[in-house]
Amino acid sequence: MTATLERPAVVSGPAHGLVGTWQLTRLALRRDRIVLPIWIVLLGIMPSTSSGTFETLYPTAAERAGLTASMGANPSLSLIYGPAFDLSTAGGFTAWRLGGFLALVVGLMAVFTVTRHTRAEEDSGRAELLASAVVGRYALLTAGVLVSAGASVLIGLVETGLMIGAKLPVEGSLALGAATAVTGLVFTAVAAVAVQVAEYSRTANGIGATAVGVAFLLRAVGDSTSDAGWVSWLSPIGWAQRIRPFADERWWVLLLPLAATVVVGAIGYALLPRRDVGTGIIPPRPGPAEAAASLRSPFALAWRLHRGPLIGWLIGTAVCAAVFGSVASGIGDVVGESQQAKEIFQRLGGTDGLIDAFMAAMTGLFAMVIALYGVQAALRLRAEETAVRVEPLLATGVGRMRLLGSHLVFAFGGTALMMVVSGVLLGLSNGMRSGGVGDAVGDMVVASLAQLPAVWVITGLAVTLFGLTPKFTTAAWAIAGLALLLSLFGPVLNLPQAIVDASPFSHVPKLPAAEFTATPLVWLTGVAVVALVAGLMGWRRRDVG
Repeated sequence: MTATLERPAVVSGPAHGLVGTWQLTRLALRRDRIVLPIWIVLLGIMPSTSSGTFETLYPTAAERAGLTASMGANPSLSLIYGPAFDLSTAGGFTAWRLGGFLALVVGLMAVFTVTRHTRAEEDSGRAELLASAVVGRYALLTAGVLVSAGASVLIGLVETGLMIGAKLPVEGSLALGAATAVTGLVFTAVAAVAVQVAEYSRTANGIGATAVGVAFLLRAVGDSTSDAGWVSWLSPIGWAQRIRPFADERWWVLLLPLAATVVVGAIGYALLPRRDVGTGIIPPRPGPAEAAASLRSPFALAWRLHRGPLIGWLIGTAVCAAVFGSVASGIGDVVGESQQAKEIFQRLGGTDGLIDAFMAAMTGLFAMVIALYGVQAALRLRAEETAVRVEPLLATGVGRMRLLGSHLVFAFGGTALMMVVSGVLLGLSNGMRSGGVGDAVGDMVVASLAQLPAVWVITGLAVTLFGLTPKFTTAAWAIAGLALLLSLFGPVLNLPQAIVDASPFSHVPKLPAAEFTATPLVWLTGVAVVALVAGLMGWRRRDVG
């Protein structure tokens, strides 16, 4: 009796390309079970918690009456926060103060999420392994898009629910939540295109983050220039603000981001079948047959890997520092005559003059953001390790400590360089408007360098995680984000000092407004050294991979 082998039925048609989408979506959610809840909770609660401070900052009708006029007349503040439609209510003030920030951050979240579950999977080789099973061609991309889009919508829903719970108007709450959600959808679609174009995940992240940055700049130019207001309508972040939450909502504006999501997303799906797994639409430039002498060392390789992000961060730091420094002289328009608002700025930045307090607060803000670069640079070797590019290097005469040390030069040295650049540009732009450029630059450089030990604590903890618990290195981002939020919103929300002190940035003297004290800087430096040594020892003893 002869056995007959039957070939399995082959699924054909459009649905075949989506086979396995549900399973991959569940896998992505499981991998992001820590990261996504942090994004959702932190971004979701921010508007409702911030709205509660409005009545404290501006308790009288007289103080509220002049806010909209003063904000609208200050192009520098419009450049940062966007147009001020109605600042006479808590909802309107919250939408102006946080609407653009929420749109910016949710856009970055969407880009990183889509890239992590698509192009990064191809970089690691897992996507090709999955493609050999019963998984459709569009399943991986669709799973990443669903996770990112779902997170964006959920953030908007949490914002809306908590704002309604805080007794803000329902329509305005719905509008602000919808504005945040649709911005996430737009940049989810942008990321879907970026992962098709780019060859590697870091390039895709760079393209997506650049798109977010361009959107912010277009919005800033349009809002700060009276003759170019139309430019804001070219930006998804500008669309989010022109929905006008809590200020005669324009619901029809929602059609713009929704249409952009469909069109740009369709382009991403159209590009997908035009490339092979692990490649991009734009092929990489072939390198020379033999490496140049300048690449024949671990440090040269590290420079090659870090130079793009370092240059990008330096340019972004310089531009933002110049902008924030130039608006320092107009900070009085923000707080008006409110003594409570002045006290908040002084708690953030010192106890003396309001402008000095603002500059101290900006220095701290730059330090918190630059700490994110420190985490990124410290974990760069982990990305090389998971891509199985470290083992071949260690099989040669390159030692472990020498290899890691080459990357840490950029993690610690790069953050120091950025702090100096931020101090120079903050002082220069403020000094050019107020006079006394030399003194202003010197004071701000000192103030920026005083923040460096706190930045190094965050960077050192990232090295600790890399060396001791490499599978949990993503927790370094949570540590940096928590430190940023505690330092930024803790004083405003009157959190207990014991909680705020969990952030290393809360211990730094608030220069140039406060008096310099070396003791906390010494302690912070010591903590950073201990964290660094622990990470180095862990890396020296653990297995690679």
